[in-house]
Amino acid sequence: MIVPKADRRRFLQSCSAGILSSALARTKCQAIQSKPPGKYIDAHVHVGTIGLGHTDPLTVEELLRWMDRAEISQAWVLPLVSPEAFPNPVSTEYVLEKTHPYRDRLIPFCVIDPRNTWWGKPPLLKEVLTRYVNAGARGFGEHKPGVAIDDPRSLEIYAACESLKLPVLFHLDAICNTDDPGLPGLDKILGMFPQLTFIGHAHGFWASISGDVVNRRQLGIYGKGPVVPGGAVERLLNKHPNLYADISSGSGISALRRDPTFTRGFLERWQDRILFGTDYLSSGWDTGQQALLKDLALPAAMEEKICLGNARKIISTE
Repeated sequence: MIVPKADRRRFLQSCSAGILSSALARTKCQAIQSKPPGKYIDAHVHVGTIGLGHTDPLTVEELLRWMDRAEISQAWVLPLVSPEAFPNPVSTEYVLEKTHPYRDRLIPFCVIDPRNTWWGKPPLLKEVLTRYVNAGARGFGEHKPGVAIDDPRSLEIYAACESLKLPVLFHLDAICNTDDPGLPGLDKILGMFPQLTFIGHAHGFWASISGDVVNRRQLGIYGKGPVVPGGAVERLLNKHPNLYADISSGSGISALRRDPTFTRGFLERWQDRILFGTDYLSSGWDTGQQALLKDLALPAAMEEKICLGNARKIISTE
């Protein structure tokens, strides 16, 4: 059945008045948690049921307890809705509802799969994103659909995010947001949307710190060994000031551990555009970002930018 656009808009309005508003109303009576001091803002966490052998969802309360132990004052909470992205989808509405009592600490993002035909063309796409923003969303992501990173349907999303000033955190590998060696698709979108902040993450992005990526298979695995000069990530960071790098998950940490000499220079050169993150998604998850940064013993000003200041520059929460 094809639903007329007018009916889609009425449905969207009912969602705004129903799903979002009622969900938020159920939580307004809960106590807001005060933000403790901490040396980190985590730019990449999740909540909900993810699969991977876990049957119980990661609750926001569990997430907050872990944040307290890890000295993390705030975290960006990312939904995931693309079928390639997660064993179980975690909707924007779920993230908005669960984070609402703790908005001084948990910063919700929103996401739409570009293949979702329900929302139609850009005017309605921007309308639904605007409603998410009005409900508290501060960024878009984790953007992780099984299409090319410069797919025309994603370009419509980027345009809407640019107009709404929503930073886009994207996952790039051999299946999701695909690209070719050298990342020409990423280069294209960074140039098309110069006022939009893009935050790179995952296997294909981080493998591309090295200049020896010559086939798509390498964009789906962790890079190993000394970093070869001429990597696409550094070239694109130099070319496009709207590109940032999220060091979360195994992809980020493996890239930073593979060549310690390169890593220190890389962090020094791009200290204004590196974001601390963990990809925390289940109890006990630890991929080692904090330990690595402590081992590097970075100058205090550089560490503050990477761990806290750059995230605040993108999303002000003061």
